[in-house]
Amino acid sequence: MLVGVIADDFTGASDIANTLAKGLPGEGGFRTVQYLGIPAEKAAVEVEAGVIALKSRSIEAGEAIRQSLAALRWLLDQGCRQIVFKYCSTFDSTPAGNIGPVAESLAAALGAKGVVACPAFPGAGRTVYQGHLFVKDRLLNESGLQNHPLNPMTDADIRRWLRLQTTTDVGHVDLETVRQGPSAIDAVLKEHGAQNRTLIIVDAIADDDLVAIARAAASHRLVTGGSGIALGLAANFIEQGLIAGARPGVTVVDGPDAILAGSCSGATREQVQIHRTNHPALAIDVAAVMDGSITVEDLTSFLLANQGRKPLVYSSGTPDEVKAIQARFGREKVAETLDHLFASTASQLVKSGINRLVVAGGETSGAVVSALDLGPLAIGAEIDPGVPVLLSGGDKPVALALKSGNFGAPDFFDKALERLAGR
Repeated sequence: MLVGVIADDFTGASDIANTLAKGLPGEGGFRTVQYLGIPAEKAAVEVEAGVIALKSRSIEAGEAIRQSLAALRWLLDQGCRQIVFKYCSTFDSTPAGNIGPVAESLAAALGAKGVVACPAFPGAGRTVYQGHLFVKDRLLNESGLQNHPLNPMTDADIRRWLRLQTTTDVGHVDLETVRQGPSAIDAVLKEHGAQNRTLIIVDAIADDDLVAIARAAASHRLVTGGSGIALGLAANFIEQGLIAGARPGVTVVDGPDAILAGSCSGATREQVQIHRTNHPALAIDVAAVMDGSITVEDLTSFLLANQGRKPLVYSSGTPDEVKAIQARFGREKVAETLDHLFASTASQLVKSGINRLVVAGGETSGAVVSALDLGPLAIGAEIDPGVPVLLSGGDKPVALALKSGNFGAPDFFDKALERLAGR
């Protein structure tokens, strides 16, 4: 294994696994595997890039550091030459969040300073300019992410946001420097490192910028960012003759299917509305879940009764609805209860023979795949930017699509089920 990734949630892990497996057009990428948590066994010898999916995005910083350092030790034991800390392209983290603490701890363990921090993913509309994060044409704090139920983002200046979490100053590499190429980028990163700055926000508004940043970081032990930061990493290893450049591809499966949507993002709500016009859909009354009058059996019965019709169950609500429910029952209690509901539902579905699952929402996806305990997942074709087909091993493989809340085209759900079946 040459490159190891520590991802702070499950959809983010599949997102960057997709990027690593694709590589650049015409070149190919790494032979990539996604692990659900830290594996107990060694990686298979053919794996060139391994992505460890943690569920650490919204947990206390100390525990996130502990999990991330344990993941780092396993990856280093597999021979990794470069480590990537992958967080969300919308930088989901409160002022007391763990992106900064985890990144600093990984840097300290690897002896790194002047470390790239770039959440940009232009293919999904996330860009960084003058140290500010944009979602399409809106500043992050005006994009709807300020209403995130767990990690509301109220400041687009990610230098300022990150300084609230770190013990060392945060640097910046502007777009003008990025456009001067890898040597210029690396020189500024080293200058920041010499001034004892650990994390350096790097501007990027196009894929070519991310490729230049990756080339600048070719010899760096640690890079951090969204999935876009991995765009040019395979090219570095191809150039060194260490990999040949693989093409993602897995055996697809056909059979019973279901869609579980726990995200409340604008994109997911639109996808739900479009899908429910032509397919059976069950809206989950969260208050009824909280008082126990809606159960796992209700959801599984609906989904199994509608096989062949691409059924959907969803808890996606508007920002006002989410705030009202959280005020009534408590934010953490609502999140914990819904995670358990979706996880238990997914387990029952797979036991009943469902072998194609689409899951929307990072926290929901984490709960589902943790409950299913499927082992390493092979990376298949891309469904939409940032969302690949995932396939478990064994005699009864399960095909998955794990979608971050704001990812995917309006027709994503229907498209994903078709891709999982190879259509």
